[in-house]
Amino acid sequence: MYRPQIEMGKPLFSGIHTFMHLPHVQAVENVDFAVIGVPFDTGVSYAVGARFGPSAIRTMSQRIRPISPVHNIDISEYLSGIDYGDLRVYPGYIEQSYEVIEEQLTPVFEAGIVPILLGGDHSISLPHLRAAAKKHGPVCLVHFDSHSDTGRSKFPERMWSHGAVFSYAVDEGLIDAEHSIQMGMRGSSFKANHLEDARAMGFEVLTTDDVRELAIPELCDKVKQKVGDRPVFLTFDIDFLDPVFAPGTGTPEVGGFNTYEAQKMLRGLAGLNFIGFDLVEVLPDRDTNQITALNAANIAFEFVCLLAVRRRLEQAAAEDAASVMPAL
Repeated sequence: MYRPQIEMGKPLFSGIHTFMHLPHVQAVENVDFAVIGVPFDTGVSYAVGARFGPSAIRTMSQRIRPISPVHNIDISEYLSGIDYGDLRVYPGYIEQSYEVIEEQLTPVFEAGIVPILLGGDHSISLPHLRAAAKKHGPVCLVHFDSHSDTGRSKFPERMWSHGAVFSYAVDEGLIDAEHSIQMGMRGSSFKANHLEDARAMGFEVLTTDDVRELAIPELCDKVKQKVGDRPVFLTFDIDFLDPVFAPGTGTPEVGGFNTYEAQKMLRGLAGLNFIGFDLVEVLPDRDTNQITALNAANIAFEFVCLLAVRRRLEQAAAEDAASVMPAL
């Protein structure tokens, strides 16, 4: 079992900055989840610098300990986890980077490991989804963001961008759009009713106003009903948060959510069949007092907790089933 290398009395600021003090190994045996950095931002449309996001998130994860009082769970009792390090990328060469990201993630998925990717810009979700679909087929997308990222190129050829990642994923059959949901969309646009493009692809799209009109438990129930027990890929763009809580991002939109709301939304999804996560668009150069990286690190911890809760539920179900089996 791999677990955080921390203990009472040992300074949390000491040692190499892996995520949550997890051991830095590139193993695929006896591993349940792997935190993986993808330092790539060639797909951005505005401000660059998210390539430094994984490093900043790891640094601000040092005070995160393995027990979640909210879920009443010690993640290390249920999961073996590692910091896999950073994937190889080619800055400035997006298609080549997509290919090598997919290539490196494929054995992770084949081993049954759930990757938690730290971006990088949101374009990294496309090779992530390509690798996931090889193992699981089309997956349900649960998408927290201020943008739908379902743009289209004006030209016959694709124009790779973090703003078009999910339209291309639908085109390639990587996403089960009819059982997917996007939430938090807001901000100005180039055309009226721009979210209708995403809805036409099959996504359920909730604007920030739509989300605000629901109580958080209602929102979480809506997500659960949408995806059921199908394989779920959760992607979280840090600009889902209001710029007050995430100034360090390349495309901020005012009128967003606070950290407590985001935590509650994620915690309410416990029990779903998550097969992959990514957290993207942290841009340290714009990050006042490292608050964005701190919030990103804690959101990634919530991802780990979701996996631990699912494992606990599975183990309890197996024990219940065993207890009612007739003796031979």
